[in-house]
Amino acid sequence: MIYPWQTDDWNRMQQLRAHWPHALLLYGQTGIGKLRFAQHLAQGMLCEAPLANGEPCGACAACNWFVQGNHPDYRIVLPEALAGESGFVSSADNKDDKADKGDDDSKKSRAPSKEIKIEQVRALLDFCGVGSHRGGARVVVLYPAEALNVAAANALLKTLEEPPSGVVFLMVSARIDRLLPTIISRCRQWPLATPAADVATRWLAAQGIDDAPALLAQAGGAPLAALALAADENRALRDWTLKQLASGAACDAFACGEALQKLPVPLVLGWLQRWLYDLLAQRTAGTPRYFPEAAAALERCAAQVDASTFARFIRTVTRQRAVENHPLNARLVFEELFLGYRALFG
Repeated sequence: MIYPWQTDDWNRMQQLRAHWPHALLLYGQTGIGKLRFAQHLAQGMLCEAPLANGEPCGACAACNWFVQGNHPDYRIVLPEALAGESGFVSSADNKDDKADKGDDDSKKSRAPSKEIKIEQVRALLDFCGVGSHRGGARVVVLYPAEALNVAAANALLKTLEEPPSGVVFLMVSARIDRLLPTIISRCRQWPLATPAADVATRWLAAQGIDDAPALLAQAGGAPLAALALAADENRALRDWTLKQLASGAACDAFACGEALQKLPVPLVLGWLQRWLYDLLAQRTAGTPRYFPEAAAALERCAAQVDASTFARFIRTVTRQRAVENHPLNARLVFEELFLGYRALFG
């Protein structure tokens, strides 16, 4: 099933049903359910008895194969690091996994790749070159499209320029700005809307989330990201860090380095960047976006911040974002950043 806030997008998309484009680029904010939407759309295309609104029946043989990950006319392409996000994998992926068992020792020595590699695209092109098993469409979901490395993107581009008959590519992206313009130009673009706050809040409340409005704000309005925040094992540390940031000049940079050193650098940088965004929003517009419940602390801090020092610190954090996945000493990174933050109030 799709999420409640996706119904309007689904209904509008049915105007394409008579002539599906060979490549559809679904894009929007992280955490709004784009992958589930793409999978539901793929299942609807392959369903042998779709409902009047194009949704899959859920009962035919094709739907059963799809849910079990065994539909012969469906493929999903993901980076290794995101392999668990699809909920199930295609039958070809299962075969590849079995064939790779002999490489387990070499794989243990490296982290799962965050890129979609050219080998994956080449395997996909082999799939595209085979006729349909069920006499209908063949559907490919590629997520996230911005994870394509340069070689993989160029290999896919050749296929998009001369699309195989009967193959539909559903490309999903949260960062359309990171895609090659030539790939974007060969896709029908379809923006997926971020849900209205009241719709997202009701859905979160139905999932048993008590502080839905605050979490939704911290997630930038994305309900799935808010749900992940509610279940985050680092939530207590996040709240503690926000209190340190709210203390302004009294922020204890060395305590932050000690407490946060075992956390991923990108995670903590995300907290810091959201707080800095709200400091700027509070100073310029008087309305924070991510932490409205901390409006009083943000107003107090914003009044004490030196503007030129703030601009330099923003650039420092942005540069740190560029190397956030490098094997750096997290404690030293955090101490330097929080010392820089404290200097804003000097």
